[in-house]
Amino acid sequence: MHFLVHNSFLFTVAVMFLVHAMLLVIMIVGHVTPLMYFNILSVIVYLFCILLCKSGYIMPVYVSILLEVSVYSTLSISYLGWECGACCFLCSIVPIIIYFGCFLFKGNKRWIVVILLVANFSLYVTLFLLYAGVKPAYELSPVTQSALIIFSSFAMIFSIIFYNAIYIYSSEYEMVSLEQKNKQLSVDAQEDTLTSLLNRRGFLPIVENCMNGENTKHFCVAFCDIDNFKRVNDSYGHDGGDEVLRHITKLIKREMQGCSVCRWGGEEFVILMRDYDFAVAKEKMEYLRKVIESSPTVFYNKHIPATITIGLEENKDTYKEPEAIIKTADERMYYGKQHGKNILIYEDAQ
Repeated sequence: MHFLVHNSFLFTVAVMFLVHAMLLVIMIVGHVTPLMYFNILSVIVYLFCILLCKSGYIMPVYVSILLEVSVYSTLSISYLGWECGACCFLCSIVPIIIYFGCFLFKGNKRWIVVILLVANFSLYVTLFLLYAGVKPAYELSPVTQSALIIFSSFAMIFSIIFYNAIYIYSSEYEMVSLEQKNKQLSVDAQEDTLTSLLNRRGFLPIVENCMNGENTKHFCVAFCDIDNFKRVNDSYGHDGGDEVLRHITKLIKREMQGCSVCRWGGEEFVILMRDYDFAVAKEKMEYLRKVIESSPTVFYNKHIPATITIGLEENKDTYKEPEAIIKTADERMYYGKQHGKNILIYEDAQ
């Protein structure tokens, strides 16, 4: 179905070619010479339309289909009478008018689709008034007449079912695609593109939920900053700096599994440790600091050493907003920056 939706113009023209090839056979059997010649012309027209479709010229194909079906229906009814079933072809192009018309015409131009539908219905009524009950110019045998009516009816039913089916499928496909894009946009809005860590927008609600939850109020927050990161960028370029950020991100994810990690900005990271005792959090952060210190980043066969300074704080009843506890951890980290770097600070300076 996905293939048919994306190749619906070409499929339509191919079906129209086969329809008129079959009608040509019926007219030959019925000895209806004018319609035999017209169906030969129609087959040639649709062969040309196939080439136009492959070349991307859709509007001429759309116009050709509508004109050809209208002219054929008029000639067929005038020669064979209203009871020949050719009126079914006027009904069969209604879905084509709507489906392809809405694709080709946008905005205010959609009125063209309405005009085409009115013109099609007007032709249907006019032919009925002119030829209903009128003796046809050509008399078909009962078998040929029945075959023509059955075939025309089948073409109409097939058209209605097919174009409704691809419309429903394409609508559902677009809806699913839109939902997936919205989900991806939501994820992108909450994630850092370089490290795939949470950004502030995605991280702060998690901390807030922990502060407001009944069973998760006990947690610790670590604020980490890569030491001398500007020197890394100056020495190895921004590509080298990005690689250091990605490398340290991998180390943090590996050592802090089960924790929420945020790239706060630049070379800053914030780690949320749920249900961590403060003493355990201190040991874990000290271990992480040593791991990062002993694990240089490999960048084009060069080893780039890096260290981090960490400020640590545990949640308390005095903290009402996520920013408050993060600010305390940030201030402790900043104190560590001023007193040697590559250090863990877990209490306020006296």
